Amino acid sequence: ELCAAVFAECYVDFLAEDFDVKTYTAQAIHHAVIAEQLAKLAQGISQLDKELHSQVVARHEDLLAQATGIESLEGVLQMMQTRISALQAAVDRIRTKIVDPYNKIVARITQLGRLQVACDLLRRIIRILYLSKRLQGQLQGGSREITKAAQSLNELDYLSHGVDLSGIEVIENDLLLISRARLEVENQAKRLLEQGMEIQNPTQVGTALQVFYNLGNLTETISSVVGGYRTTIKDNITSALDIKGLTQSANPRGAPGRAALPTPGNTAAFRAALWTNLEKLMDQICAACRQVQHLQKVLMKKRDPVSHVCFIDEIIKDGQPDILYTFWADVTNTLSEEFHRATEASSFLKQAFEGEFPKLLRLYNELWRRLQQYSASLQGALTSSGGMETTLDFTASETDNQDLFMHGKQDYNPEKALKNSLQLYEAAYLSKSLSRLFDPINLVFPMGGRNPPSNDELDSIIKTISSELNVASVDPNLSLAVAKNAAKTVQLFCVKSEQLLCTQGDASQVIGPLTEGQRRNVAVVNSLYRLQQAVTKVGRRVTALSITLEGVQALMSSAVQPLLQSVSDSIEAIIITLHQEDFSGPLSSTDKPDVPCSLYMKELQGFISRVMDDYFKYFQCIDFIYESTESIAQRAIELFIRHASLLRPLREGGKMRLAADFAQMEMAVAPLCRRVSDLGKPYRMLRSFRPLLFQTSELIASSPAVGDLIPYSTLLHFLFTRAPSELKSPHQLYAHYITLPLGSSNCISLKMYVILTLLIDFSDMGCCL
Repeated sequence: ELCAAVFAECYVDFLAEDFDVKTYTAQAIHHAVIAEQLAKLAQGISQLDKELHSQVVARHEDLLAQATGIESLEGVLQMMQTRISALQAAVDRIRTKIVDPYNKIVARITQLGRLQVACDLLRRIIRILYLSKRLQGQLQGGSREITKAAQSLNELDYLSHGVDLSGIEVIENDLLLISRARLEVENQAKRLLEQGMEIQNPTQVGTALQVFYNLGNLTETISSVVGGYRTTIKDNITSALDIKGLTQSANPRGAPGRAALPTPGNTAAFRAALWTNLEKLMDQICAACRQVQHLQKVLMKKRDPVSHVCFIDEIIKDGQPDILYTFWADVTNTLSEEFHRATEASSFLKQAFEGEFPKLLRLYNELWRRLQQYSASLQGALTSSGGMETTLDFTASETDNQDLFMHGKQDYNPEKALKNSLQLYEAAYLSKSLSRLFDPINLVFPMGGRNPPSNDELDSIIKTISSELNVASVDPNLSLAVAKNAAKTVQLFCVKSEQLLCTQGDASQVIGPLTEGQRRNVAVVNSLYRLQQAVTKVGRRVTALSITLEGVQALMSSAVQPLLQSVSDSIEAIIITLHQEDFSGPLSSTDKPDVPCSLYMKELQGFISRVMDDYFKYFQCIDFIYESTESIAQRAIELFIRHASLLRPLREGGKMRLAADFAQMEMAVAPLCRRVSDLGKPYRMLRSFRPLLFQTSELIASSPAVGDLIPYSTLLHFLFTRAPSELKSPHQLYAHYITLPLGSSNCISLKMYVILTLLIDFSDMGCCL
């Protein structure tokens, strides 16, 4: 074990994978004596021999067995070698039988392939010679044979595709002729297409498209044509908005080198030149859109007479989007970008577009109207020209009645896309419009002022509103937006007017002449009425203004309500005094048939006449005042009938006086309305109640007016006057209920009480009415 350890320590370097003799020798010489190192190596070799000997002695039987196995393996390998040699000889014999036929077959196949290529080339040459000769005749036929010439060129291109025809002398001249013919046909087709689109001739356009279809470059041609229109329109927009060009047009004698800005004196000329350029620009855009629209319509209807393929489907198949849609989107985007760029660069352009936005919008609307009219008339024009040349093969399609701008884009609004470039100018115009509308109102309602606007000032406000609405009438949407501004203006006028209204006690007095507060309220109501009438005429069918005018009406009502309430209360106070009159007298003698009018009725007539003369005659809004005073008249009649039914005792003479008062009541309330008959049910109740004063209880109970016109409660009150004195009327027990309003809950409770009391007392007394 010790020897093994020493051996492992000394000779472990010899077992390393990267052992190098030279390196080891150099290290040994450097670190030790050579004699010692040689002795050590000799000892190691001796030790290794002993170890090998011991291993052979210990395992000699296994080693013998392995040696025997190696001899057996040699025999097997020798046998395999013999068989492999036999196999190799068999393969050589098979190769001898196969290789020669294979080589012959390869040679024959090569020969056949070359023959086929030669035959194909000969057929192509023969066909090229034939088509070249036919092409020459078609070229001599001019535009009538241009589609056939294009078809021949297309076939010649197919024959030349993928084949090298250079160096074939027999067709060199023909190939040169074909190249020239193709260029000639393309140029002729381009001229035909340009001419057809310019004069809107679908036959020429269809012929040119058929030529390009036959030549195989229809998609590229369409893209080129539409792209040319895009470029032209962009150049036209840039030129129309060029501030230098506009300034030179406004000031042709300007000195060279001066800044391209209009002088204050030339602003009008500058704007005139601007609008002239814009009108011309709209004409150019309309013309380009019409041509592209005409082109797309022809593409949608034109089919190849051979394959029956629709040209628009051919373009879409090649990955091209809708022609008119993309063209229109590009035009609208260009308008937005160029207008924004121009107005950012020039404040004069920005002021012109914002200040005269309706004129700009009118140009846009006119452009859109012309395009829509052309789109509507285009279908009929194409249909009528479809029979001019049968080879064009114009066919009907499902899209004939569709808007070309909306074709395949149902969620796209082309008109909105056109007007998107005007949004900034519209917002600025509406802001300035609102300022123009507010300015005259703020001017006539100064801070601390107490007087409403005069007629001239009111006319100025009305003219401003009318002017703004008239200018905005070029477009429905703009009209609606300006109408909303006008509604805000009316609301501001109402707010300012409401601040002038007098709401203190002198606004409702009806004893003396008009107070200062009442005069101011009358003036405010009159100004509101004039504004309401004027705005109604200007914006008759505008919903926003209609709603605002309802607010004006409500403010007028609130302004006159204190006076109306005071008049109503005074009339009620006068009517209540009839209970101070004596209606228990006998019938007067026949020598004096005229029954005098009661004092309270004279007072009522005088009061109503004085109120109408002293207060309401100053209001100019007669219809509005009558609508307000008619309700007072109706309530006065109802109060009079109610209190007349409560009178006790009522004798024959009193009935005659009360009947005369009924007749005078019609005359009393007449100033409060145009016609007394317009008061409706209260008036009919007044006329129906008067005959009941002299009728028996049985006739009263059977009267058709009872229940329909005259309330049962009122009739029961009246029947109390015929009851014995022991049966007191409800108002005699509860006198304070006389002055209750007709619609109050206490008054309703009183009516129920009257009915119950009447039934109970009458049943106890055994009295029959």
